[in-house]
Formats: sequence, C-alpha cells, structure tokens
Amino acid sequence: MRGVSRASYAELRDKLGAVAVGPATAEQIGDQLFAVVRLLDSEHGLRRALADTGKPAAEKAGVARQLLHGRVSEATEDLVADGAAAHWASSGDFADALEQLAIEALTMSAQYGGALDDLEDDLFRFGRLVSGQTGLRAALIGPTTSEAKTSLLTDLLSNKVSGSSMSLITQVLTHPRGRSPQAALDLAASIAARRREQLIAVVRAATELSVAQRQRLLASLTATYGQGIHLNVVHDPAVIGGVSVQIGDEQIDGTAASRLAGIRRRLAG
Repeated sequence: MRGVSRASYAELRDKLGAVAVGPATAEQIGDQLFAVVRLLDSEHGLRRALADTGKPAAEKAGVARQLLHGRVSEATEDLVADGAAAHWASSGDFADALEQLAIEALTMSAQYGGALDDLEDDLFRFGRLVSGQTGLRAALIGPTTSEAKTSLLTDLLSNKVSGSSMSLITQVLTHPRGRSPQAALDLAASIAARRREQLIAVVRAATELSVAQRQRLLASLTATYGQGIHLNVVHDPAVIGGVSVQIGDEQIDGTAASRLAGIRRRLAG
C-alpha cells in the first residue's frame, strides 16, 4: 500500500485494537471482515464506490452501514464504515486493508488466548507442507469450491493445530485472492509476527539445535536487530555444518556448504 493507504490502514489498525477486546470478539471481527473482503472481491462496482475519493466520506460510510447493518457486529460495521470514509490510493488497497485487518484480528484472538506462538509455528509448518506436496498445492489452487477446500483443510489439520490457526489458515487458503498458498500463508505469518513486533528468522541447520543453541542464537539475533525474533528451525542435510539464517531479504550464511562453494569458486577462478 502507498502512503495515503498506509496512513488509513494504520488508523483502522488502532481502532481495531480498541474494539477487539477478548478472544471471542477478535475472532468474530476477523471472520466477518474476511466475509466483507469476499463480497468486495466479487462486487467490483461496490468496492470502487466505497473507495471512490470523489465521493463524500459520510456518503460512503452510509452505504457501508446500510449494506452491513444487522448482518455483522457493531464493531465490524464501524470498522468497515470508517474504512470506506478513509482515503485510499486505489479500491484494491481498501480491500487489501480490510483483509490485513481481518488477519490482524485473528492473530489478536490467538494472542488473547496465549496461542500466538502456536499460530506462528502452525503457519510455518503448514507452509512447508504445502510447498513440499504438489498434490496438496494443486488441490488448494484448483477450481474447487471453498466448501471443498474447507473440508480438505479440516481433514488435514483437525486436532493438529490450535483453533486460531485452523480459522486463519482456512480463511486465507479458501479465498487466497490470487496468491499462491505459500504466499497467502506468508502474509498471515508476517502479520502474526508483526503483532508481537518480532522478525521471523528461518534457520536451516544440518542437525537439530539444542535448547541451549536456540537460546544463544535467539539472544544473538535479538541483540543484532534490536527487536524480538521468532525462530523457525528447518532441518536441512544440505547445510552440512553450521547454520544459515534468513530474515526478510537478508541472508546470514555460516554453513560449511557455503564455505565449500566459495572455495570451489576461488579454485575455478
């Protein structure tokens, strides 16, 4: 989102924090906002009308309230109406903001329930599963109905992930909005991490890290970046020795495989 849209989203995010009090309320708001996003994605004319900068803010807010009143909670109605009254660089930004707000609400629900760590881990693990299984990825991308995808996800994840994880994974994968399953899960994971003001560090190691090793690595990364870090550790035999850490676009590579590759390049030169 561009400047004006980012500012509008930040205001909505602050308002969400004021109304999403408690896990049940936050979950309800999140689910209802996802439903609104699905409506806007299917009704392009409505989406453009609600984000039209040429129309008075009060008029757009009124349309949103008329559309949603009695169908969603008062808190959700207020958030969508306030969003319609705000300024957006494009109608797509408006829908994107509501989607991110929905994800934010579900992560708040997990946080209230003490399950935010579980949520982040579940998103990461299921993302790895999806990226590694072509058949599963095809089933989630294919032209199957949302109901069929929900049934598939329920079969795969029931009793294996937290309730918050189940809800969020189902929402983002049954209506991915043109994203790949991995990209949809990555978006949810990034918002969950931001909720804790943490960076996600994907650590690849040849062997499992001990608790002490994880703690030392976490302390080192936290000191380096000056903020919280959430570790996702991947067992990768190709690493050979040492560890490789990916944080955002930054790669910190201390693996034996990397050093060997460097030696080979120097020899070849």
